[in-house]
Amino acid sequence: MSDEHAGDSGADSGPNSDSRPIVYDLAPNCTVEDTEPDAHYHAVVNGVVEYGIFVDISDSVSGLIHESNLSADYEVGDRLVVRLDEVRENGDIAFVEDTPDNYRTLTVDHEPTITPIADLSVGESATIEGIVSQIKQTGGPTVFRIADDSGIIAAAAFEEAGVRAFPHVELDDVIRMNGTVEDHEGTRQLEVDGLSVLEDEKADAARERIDAAVDELAEPEDVDPLVEWPAFEKLRSDLEDVARLLRKTVLEGRPIRVRHHADGDGMCAAVPVQLALERFITEVHDDPDAPRHLFKRLPSKAPFYEMEDVTRDLNFALEGRARHGQRLPFLLMLDNGSTEEDVPAYENLAHYDVPIAVVDHHHPDPEAVNPLLDAHVNPYLHDEDYRITTGMMCVELARMIHPDVTDDLRHVPAVAGLSDRSKAEVMDDYIALAEAEGYDREQLLDVGEALDYAAHWLRYNDGASIVNDVLNVGCDDENRHRELVEFLSSRAERDVERQLDAAEPHLEHERLDSGANLYRIDLDKWAHRFTYPAPGKTTGKLHDLKVQETGEPVITIGYGPDFAVLRSDGVRLDIPRMVAELNEEVVGGGVSGGGHLVVGSIKFVSGMREEVIETLVEKMAEADIDEELSTTA
Repeated sequence: MSDEHAGDSGADSGPNSDSRPIVYDLAPNCTVEDTEPDAHYHAVVNGVVEYGIFVDISDSVSGLIHESNLSADYEVGDRLVVRLDEVRENGDIAFVEDTPDNYRTLTVDHEPTITPIADLSVGESATIEGIVSQIKQTGGPTVFRIADDSGIIAAAAFEEAGVRAFPHVELDDVIRMNGTVEDHEGTRQLEVDGLSVLEDEKADAARERIDAAVDELAEPEDVDPLVEWPAFEKLRSDLEDVARLLRKTVLEGRPIRVRHHADGDGMCAAVPVQLALERFITEVHDDPDAPRHLFKRLPSKAPFYEMEDVTRDLNFALEGRARHGQRLPFLLMLDNGSTEEDVPAYENLAHYDVPIAVVDHHHPDPEAVNPLLDAHVNPYLHDEDYRITTGMMCVELARMIHPDVTDDLRHVPAVAGLSDRSKAEVMDDYIALAEAEGYDREQLLDVGEALDYAAHWLRYNDGASIVNDVLNVGCDDENRHRELVEFLSSRAERDVERQLDAAEPHLEHERLDSGANLYRIDLDKWAHRFTYPAPGKTTGKLHDLKVQETGEPVITIGYGPDFAVLRSDGVRLDIPRMVAELNEEVVGGGVSGGGHLVVGSIKFVSGMREEVIETLVEKMAEADIDEELSTTA
């Protein structure tokens, strides 16, 4: 029984200190579940018979006082105090007339049986208690999505066509709702009869209960790593934090947006996480369209979060909130997002309290970005480096979210490592995993090449179906995957050969004082434009050619009117540091960019190109030779 407040009959002290007997005054909607044996109640006579009287203690709780337990005669409408003697198996209730001396009165509100959303069955009437995760006004009813500690359900409330029902209810309110569960296009939906917003202690208690249960359900799955790698173990706790955040986001019904670098490693990171989250969303939500509504993968051409992208994302999110009543999304950045260049975009999102997590392996600026992030995973934060690729990390992240994806992903870390030229000591182990799935090294390289080729032509489109088929993650036709990889990789190889034939004769060479070979080329003049491969890829292919040709340390710079792409083999460039120095030393150069120790890109003011490139070359001439960074050592 729930005692809500005292209706005192002359008491001058509170219920906790008053030792007088209690008589309960039940609210009209109380049921027998709100009663207790031997407790006293205020009652009203509703019928008189030869063998006694019938009394009501609420609208739905009635019973008999036998004549042997009556001390006086009563008529319909008379009031008296009774004691609950027995609730029989057939539901009949027996009372005894019994008025305690010097009693006090406590009123009791009805506490309905709360049914967990996961236990709702079509056809039953039920009361649920949960948190409002979405409010969508349709041309007919208002559709609320309610999340409790067991799941999420849609609830339709009708005021009149196109008119908002229960307009006082807002996102994140804790509510109690009753109605009938019906089948709506193959999914359960609650047809709402009544709704109330819980407040104060009731709201706090419900929210605390739901939050505790959600936190428990959000715990990442305990999975063994695909390969044993001490360096990677340093990151496991950070990845578990991100998995916990993402699972909790799904359980709360908040949308998730993934921004990833549009290259091989970026897609090897994003696609596994997408597969895991979509499967988890399907488990949590009744709506078969929930994965489509709650998850979106967005490629980024730049290796940082551009203002153009964040403005587009924020506008899309705000429209979703206005049109579909959704919460603003959780943003997950993959294979980018760790540098100071990301700060303006993050500050833009901070105005709307959009949560952000980053999984990246580019050299980070933690002091700049961490205050704006909810989680940050990066090998450099644990004295490791870019050889731990984002794709490798995200395969383990996906398995922590939903372990059933493991069989789809065993070959992906090898693709990510080869695509990003990782020199990880466990690359042979990853390749062995892939070989057990039917891939040799050349086939893995072909998959990476096909991914790059597809990403180039997809531009800002996620190309979900074709990318999944190329990577063979969530692909339902193995033959289509093999044929598609062969076709795309052969087209990529043809286009690369054509580009190299055009550009290689125009490479300028010089020997630096360190002994390294420096090659540079004006891509705007000597390479095919607006086709595959793009300037970054073209520079990388020219660089690989010279590395194999010379067998010596090589630096390659491919530049255009206002950009330069940098590649190094056997030389420790520390590109992030060089970019910071260039920005200070070349006044008016407007230099920005970033990368790893051996791969990077910069932008600058076109009129300052010559000074920027020459200053960059001077810095490269001072860089140390490092055999550990050589692919030919």
